[in-house]
Amino acid sequence: MSSKESYRVELRSAARQLSDRCLYSAAKWAAELLIDIEPDAHAPASSASSSAASARATPSTSSAARPLSHLHPDASAYRRRLRSAAASGDIAATPPAGVSYISTPVPDDDGFNSDGGNDRYLLAKSYFDCREYRRAAHTLRGQTGKKAGFLRCYALYLAGEKRKEEEMIELDGSLGKSDVVNSELISLERELSSLRRIGSIDSFGLYLYGLILKDKGCESLAVTVFVESVNSFPWNWSAWSELQSLCTNTDTLTKLNLKNHWMKDFFLASAYQELKMHEEALKRYECLLGVFRSSDYIQSQIATALYSLRELDEAEVIFEDLLRNDPYRVESMDIYSNLLYAKECFSALSFLAHRVFLTDKYRPESCCIIANYYSLKGQHEKSVLYFRRALKLNRKYLSAWTLMGHEYVEMKNTPAAIDAYRRAIEINPRDYRAWYGLGQTYEVMNMPFYALYYFRKSSCLQPNDSRLWVAMAQCYESAPLQMLEEAIKCYTRAANSNDSEGIALHQLAKLHGVLGHSEQAAFFYKKDLERMEAEGRQGPNMVEAMLYLARYYKSEKKFEEAEFYCTRLLDYTGPERETAKSLLRGLRIAQTAFPSMDIGHFGS
Repeated sequence: MSSKESYRVELRSAARQLSDRCLYSAAKWAAELLIDIEPDAHAPASSASSSAASARATPSTSSAARPLSHLHPDASAYRRRLRSAAASGDIAATPPAGVSYISTPVPDDDGFNSDGGNDRYLLAKSYFDCREYRRAAHTLRGQTGKKAGFLRCYALYLAGEKRKEEEMIELDGSLGKSDVVNSELISLERELSSLRRIGSIDSFGLYLYGLILKDKGCESLAVTVFVESVNSFPWNWSAWSELQSLCTNTDTLTKLNLKNHWMKDFFLASAYQELKMHEEALKRYECLLGVFRSSDYIQSQIATALYSLRELDEAEVIFEDLLRNDPYRVESMDIYSNLLYAKECFSALSFLAHRVFLTDKYRPESCCIIANYYSLKGQHEKSVLYFRRALKLNRKYLSAWTLMGHEYVEMKNTPAAIDAYRRAIEINPRDYRAWYGLGQTYEVMNMPFYALYYFRKSSCLQPNDSRLWVAMAQCYESAPLQMLEEAIKCYTRAANSNDSEGIALHQLAKLHGVLGHSEQAAFFYKKDLERMEAEGRQGPNMVEAMLYLARYYKSEKKFEEAEFYCTRLLDYTGPERETAKSLLRGLRIAQTAFPSMDIGHFGS
């Protein structure tokens, strides 16, 4: 049996088991991976899994061509790199973690008693699917099997979560803060910990035990338990996701004692994405494309990584293709809406908002997309309304809290903005956008020391984002502080972090000029001028750079360079033209004052 066929067997069984235990999100993830596996080129196309995989391809393309046709046919640096890697064999045929270390476990039903245990489980699962969690748990009382025990405990856990949400709304409103806890946690922890001690718990029970420990704040033990769960049953993506949420730094990630399984590569790629290690995440996902060639999940993660790296055009192409292949897709489309917002693509964002509204308007992602649409239109009150709807559907929807904070800043409602940003940080302390938003808000409130603290936090989390360093530099530059040397350090970091807007180079030139560092100022003005010329830009910054360089080279008696910049200024019609004429007259006088000097020497 080929490695790809073994993946199919494992995923098919895993999807059934996860669905049977009501872990529907993980079951959906496994099922999607199952049909994303590319058939072997030499394998017959008669197998069911082959036909399932080819069903995902568009009518005009075969599944074998999908990894390249799934990306837009237009050329781009990323797609060229992906194609050349595929041609040279750099994209492995199997993920680098190698072969599965474990065969798919057979469901353990031996605990069912003979008097209708399976029938009771079927009834309990029916109650569970109807969200009657306590009835489901009551139906399974007295059942001793691991499968029945897990469903009973999971039903009790969700019953407690449901009641917690109700109490939060009753006591504090749908978006208020609350100290309400799940009342089932203590009894469930006691039961599951005793089962773990005596070795009578399976991977699903360990997953639930880890959830409970995480909710109670026992994060270290939760990590250990989640690792045990994924090591014994690696196809439960929900367990991997919970484990990832606890890996807040690379040290925690590298210390995990994970067994060698191809699911580990999905986990590491996703964890790298969360830790802002986007290049590493891209490498992992490219390797996984060797098997899961038609995976929309992998493509969406690649697009998200490219968006985070500010490769907006390439990310947009992949998102567009995702929508063409799956027009009812909502997952990750909120990231696409953020991209369209950043590019100010009004018509595309309008189309996307209309599409998700018709598909499922009560999804948090849909509300977020519609909110972005209204924000781009400048209707910030309506935008806030939809962000609040998203949060009513999912109080822990991080992006909605952060973006709602941005809207409150636009509306000059700084207390509400600060509250929204702080709520985002409570959910995820690594959300650099929330820290950055707090910095901007305190800067608006003329509290620069507070603003600097938050800007520093955001730049520590996202050190390669030039916008954060520019914001910190502008704060140092502001009237209350006037810490120009510190501002220069921040602008230098921004310039070294691919400052696409070109703010850093211009400000470095200006600040060095203010401080009397004429040589450094000329160096940065020249660099900024070269950048503007390469990008075909015009404007006052170009005039300012040429004026400074003309004066600088005149003072350095490099008359040829000075004359070059003055001549260029004559093409303008504003006051700079007269200034250039005056400088040229001064140059002629200066040249006659040094008749023995070779002007060509000054230009060398």
